[in-house]
Amino acid sequence: MAVNPSTRCFPRSLAPPPRSPVVFFKRVSSSRPSFLTELPVSRIVSVRSQVPSSDGSGPLRFVIEPQSDIGSSSSSSSAIDFLTLCHRLKTTKRKGWINHGIKGPESIADHMYRMALMALIAGDLPNLNRERCIKIAIVHDIAEAIVGDITPSDGVPKQEKSRREQAALNEMCEVLGGGMRAEEIKELWEEYENNASLEANLVKDFDKVEMILQALEYEMEHGKVLDEFFLSTSGKFQTEIGKSWAAEIISRRNSRLASKLH
Repeated sequence: MAVNPSTRCFPRSLAPPPRSPVVFFKRVSSSRPSFLTELPVSRIVSVRSQVPSSDGSGPLRFVIEPQSDIGSSSSSSSAIDFLTLCHRLKTTKRKGWINHGIKGPESIADHMYRMALMALIAGDLPNLNRERCIKIAIVHDIAEAIVGDITPSDGVPKQEKSRREQAALNEMCEVLGGGMRAEEIKELWEEYENNASLEANLVKDFDKVEMILQALEYEMEHGKVLDEFFLSTSGKFQTEIGKSWAAEIISRRNSRLASKLH
């Protein structure tokens, strides 16, 4: 059933920042999990953009339009829809840093990118698939494009957080159009979520290593003490690489703190 574009729009909380292009979505009806009720009850099938006025004035809206026949370009259309949705990973800032007053903190995509670099440069381990580690690092937080960065301070139980992210991941894979690549993303995400392989173990460690390295960098840049991030990861590394890299970061931090006392 066609939707009148003048009657439905996304809430401002999901609009891009000022001066960003206004992105318009074409959608078809689809059921959505209850926690996503702030979004229209439909899914993305194609995207086009329109640049706002030069002064960035006026409301930024996501307008729903009737579906048109997709035809032979459906694969390209689905890929661009998916990548447009993933844009939010580049613009959504990691909440832990926001909560500690860090100005201009890293985005979710920033975090995942450096984790992928960690997987690329890490030493070899027996029976470890390095390419799979890189892939897991790239997708492990991908559902946050929809649910955002849920931190322990939000008070969301771990099981509920996982449920929300699973539902969001399924939604994103629908946007991608299903198929082999969507199934691979689901498999990689679930492997990480369940800590189900050596590759998942290592990427779990990289998640913590990247966080404490970023914490050390923010301490140096902003003159803050961010003990919480180091305490929350203490003793939780599973691999020798993770333990070694974490120990190096902590050693550098301790040396810096000691030098400040003198």
